[in-house]
Amino acid sequence: MPRELVEDIIHLVEPVVEDQGMELVAVDFGAERGGWVLRLFIDGPDGVTLDDCAEVSGCVGAVLDVKEIIDVPYVLEVSSPGVNRPLRKEKDFRRFAGQRIALRTVQSIGGRKNFKGQLMGVQEDNLLLHSVSGQELKIALANVAWAHIDYQWEGAAFGGRAARSRGSRR
Repeated sequence: MPRELVEDIIHLVEPVVEDQGMELVAVDFGAERGGWVLRLFIDGPDGVTLDDCAEVSGCVGAVLDVKEIIDVPYVLEVSSPGVNRPLRKEKDFRRFAGQRIALRTVQSIGGRKNFKGQLMGVQEDNLLLHSVSGQELKIALANVAWAHIDYQWEGAAFGGRAARSRGSRR
């Protein structure tokens, strides 16, 4: 599906989501094994409940049915963005200053495109990142391909799996 359709969906559903007291964080639309899936990720000042997702799903579904901008059968899913919430807008980078993030740039910086570190804030059209390697980076927002919170689970072994003791068997 063309990117223009996703933009049209965003323009159509964002006011509906905001009317429910929520923020539209991200929209994904694509083909999967079972068919087309439209995923809306929402957030609220106090997080998101299952009831919030159901309410937004009903309202958005009704608007999409009336406007008929999607011409293939699809499934609508509404959920929380989760702990590794994507950061897409300048206001996201401002809101989550102080958090650890992971990001990829469009154009390389010093021969690299992937970075992790503490988001220090936004200055003009740049985000300020204190990288895990100790570098202070100034990255143009226009150069960010994607970014998300890089939540660190306390006490979890690498990859989120519990560490096995020596000699343990599966």
